[in-house]
Amino acid sequence: MTSLPATTNKKLGLVIDLDTCVGCHACVIACKEWNTGGYGNALSDQQPYGANPSGSFLNRIHTFEVVPEDGQVIDQSTEARVVHFPKSCLHCEDAPCVTVCPTGASYKRQEDGIVLVDENKCMGCGLCAWSCAYGAREMDLAAGVMKKCTLCVDRIYNDSLLEIDRIPSCVRTCPAGARHFGDLGDPNSDISKLVEERGGFDLMPEQGNSPTNKYLPPRNRESLAATLPQDEAETTKDITKTADGFFGWVDKTLTKLGSENNQGES
Repeated sequence: MTSLPATTNKKLGLVIDLDTCVGCHACVIACKEWNTGGYGNALSDQQPYGANPSGSFLNRIHTFEVVPEDGQVIDQSTEARVVHFPKSCLHCEDAPCVTVCPTGASYKRQEDGIVLVDENKCMGCGLCAWSCAYGAREMDLAAGVMKKCTLCVDRIYNDSLLEIDRIPSCVRTCPAGARHFGDLGDPNSDISKLVEERGGFDLMPEQGNSPTNKYLPPRNRESLAATLPQDEAETTKDITKTADGFFGWVDKTLTKLGSENNQGES
């Protein structure tokens, strides 16, 4: 069995904004590419174009439709809301996947708190996957070993990369800016301040794993609209209140643009 460090010098991790994530899966593809075609170990696929494809991914996105029950109000609206939920290893402080490992393959680094797998020691028993409450570990069928998010440890410490690229691949590629990386053990870091300002929360805190990664909850659309300039606020209110959904918003936006163009020509 592997012991956890009593403390870590840093708590490197991710903060994911559920209000901003659009579910585009760019982070999923970037993660797959980096860990297959970059410096990391390859993530295999089985029958990718067959009838029953399978493969290893270190980052996945689950999409949920939150449907209010009769009379229930969500963000001052009775309409359904779609939430995209990215999920990967949370690099828990009290990581059961580490302490359950019989070979010592799973371990947590004292210098930065990142949880990793030494594939040379892993025998593919799957105990770590069974112990993970978040389903964040996957068996690579080609290699016969468990794999998981490494926080792109081969990027963040890689001096051969430009400084702007020394962050996890998923963070670097996110077009919506929904993913943030930093030291959550430093209360003065930008990422810690973001968690405090937005009420960041742990995933499934009742499990007692103390995950390092945090999630930022979706914001109230009415409150958000109040912080915008008047013209943008009215558009945002239209989006939240219209019964025509997305196409209604497109119609209003095109109408507004047409009106502005006509005013400009006149």
